[in-house]
Amino acid sequence: MGVSQLRAGRAPVTLRLPFAATSVAVARQRLRSWLVEHGASAETIEDARVVISELVANAVRHARPMADGKLVVSWQLEDGGLRMSVSDGGAATQPLALRAASSAIAGRGMAIVESLTSSWWCERSGSRSTVHAVLEV
Repeated sequence: MGVSQLRAGRAPVTLRLPFAATSVAVARQRLRSWLVEHGASAETIEDARVVISELVANAVRHARPMADGKLVVSWQLEDGGLRMSVSDGGAATQPLALRAASSAIAGRGMAIVESLTSSWWCERSGSRSTVHAVLEV
């Protein structure tokens, strides 16, 4: 399936998930299934799974849950590609793309996101923080 066919008429997907590490696998699997259903390439599927995994894991590790104890994971196809977003209850710090050593156990998540995506950014609104990343498809 071509890029224009993958993009055409696809409504955004939004998941409210528990603020827990187990939500990483749920988000990854749901995104994979959606991309397979819509004819994405194997490379796009794998890159998207890595990105959504890092975004959800970072939220659970570094932020607070939303008032209802959840986080919100969403994705949609737009002109720039596949935009994936994760919203949480905010954190004391902003996400950064650190250049951690390859032997480091942690600290490479946003650098991985940055290397796989065309752009990423963080928005704050009240007590809500959302990290967005766009993967070219």
